Amino acid sequence: MLIKVAAGLALTAVVTLTALAFQGLIGLSNEGPDWTLLSDPYFHQILQFTFKQALLSALISVVLAWPVARALFYLPNLPGRRSFLGLCLLCFVMPTLVLITGLVALLGRSGLATPLLDAITGERWNLYGLNGILLAHVLLNMPFAVRVLYQQLQAIPDSSWKLAAQLKFTLAQRLRLIEFPALQHAALMLCGFIFILCFNSFAIVLTLGGGPRSTTLEVAIYQALKYDFNIPEALTLAWAQLLIAGGLYLLISRLGTTAWLSVDTDTRAYTPSAKGSGKRLLQLTYFAAWLALLLPILALLPGLLEDELKRFELSELLYPTLISIGLGVTAALGGLTLAYLTLKPVRDAVISGQRHRQLLFEWLAVHNLVAPAMVVSVGLFVFLLPLMDLDRWGILWVAVLNTAVVLPFAIQKLKPRLLQFDSQYHLLARSLKLNQWQRLQIEWPFMRSVLAPTFALVLVLAMGDVAIFSIFGTQDWTTLPWLIYSYAGTYRIAEASLASLLLLLLCALILWGIEQLQRPHKLSDKKPPTKGTHHA
Repeated sequence: MLIKVAAGLALTAVVTLTALAFQGLIGLSNEGPDWTLLSDPYFHQILQFTFKQALLSALISVVLAWPVARALFYLPNLPGRRSFLGLCLLCFVMPTLVLITGLVALLGRSGLATPLLDAITGERWNLYGLNGILLAHVLLNMPFAVRVLYQQLQAIPDSSWKLAAQLKFTLAQRLRLIEFPALQHAALMLCGFIFILCFNSFAIVLTLGGGPRSTTLEVAIYQALKYDFNIPEALTLAWAQLLIAGGLYLLISRLGTTAWLSVDTDTRAYTPSAKGSGKRLLQLTYFAAWLALLLPILALLPGLLEDELKRFELSELLYPTLISIGLGVTAALGGLTLAYLTLKPVRDAVISGQRHRQLLFEWLAVHNLVAPAMVVSVGLFVFLLPLMDLDRWGILWVAVLNTAVVLPFAIQKLKPRLLQFDSQYHLLARSLKLNQWQRLQIEWPFMRSVLAPTFALVLVLAMGDVAIFSIFGTQDWTTLPWLIYSYAGTYRIAEASLASLLLLLLCALILWGIEQLQRPHKLSDKKPPTKGTHHA
């Protein structure tokens, strides 16, 4: 009973947070949304570009990820294969500002590779606009797609590959009869999920958009609030984004989820091999992927040699780093706790077979995934402004909102494991008449394996926040991402590169440590799986 009450309070708190944010916006303007905006060509242009960049980003990310995933699958002895999978995870969850700083250093107007691109294309390369947006989105989301598609290939039964080898399938037959059926569900889910992430993109579009022609709904909301202080317009855009992205998320959620954060086990008894030109092509694809993911990171290193850093005090980074870690740990612990509690009514609905009730509770729990972060932050700020001293308590609300933002990711990682527990042990626990404390003692070791990677994921995501801090943060509580943004905004690229490398190193250490904890009993990587005669 106590858990049910806590779960109800947790779900109510999550929903109330968003409701108060919108109430703050409505109450300030004393009028509702400006629905005439829906017929304005300006709105149509924004909506069209938002769909365009999100759709292109999703399709390009999945299409490019497919050959890389095939290379990982068909060539298990590739050098640095496990490190590459770790790099894919790091790239997907790395703070956006780290990637943006690296891209500007590499491909900006004075970038390291810009002269080469100018010579190749015969015209002046421009990072800003659709080019930069797509490039940044692909570098963030393609690694995520690689891990998902690779794990789907790993899940294909060995018998399918052995039968294909015996029947001497051609490459087209293998793709059509084995790979495509195994990947089509994951590819559709990936396109939808990446589309939603890019549809809600803020920092990348704001930084690399380059002008009003490359504006998305999220950026338009920010501009309406920050520059024009046009609350009705911002509210109209916010509702449009919430309804569109929310509806799409409901459709995608019906496709299920995938365990993309798990570690590759390398336990296949049979692995089809690649030979000849097919093998060389897969190797080339793999090393090209390495280069593409590493270049923006390596582009940060020359900034460490700039003369400006000789007068730079490293102690300037210490306090913001501690603040970032503290906020991240607080949000991660809060997110895990809220995720467990808000999943309780979802699990009860699944057990009782109430599908519509399950979808409702899932939507309420994860609606922060599609609610505009900037609108929620500004709305809550306006609502709280007359009630408390936000200069003093603002850092508390940064932690609260960060917890709400990472909650959907924690839920998506914990839900499959908890539902698996219910399907296997619910009837037994009920027949034994276990109380809630006894049941929790049984659940804990069952879900412990997924808690570590989930904690790492939400910790890294929370540490990279900029949007929420830009509203509630103060100079007394500067975080490392906000410091990077401040350095880049004043063209202190060397200092921004140094701070970006530090933040990236912290994220990498967190993810590496968690993956080490996940495989204490693994066999050595040097032990190759059994080879077959099937060719890619």
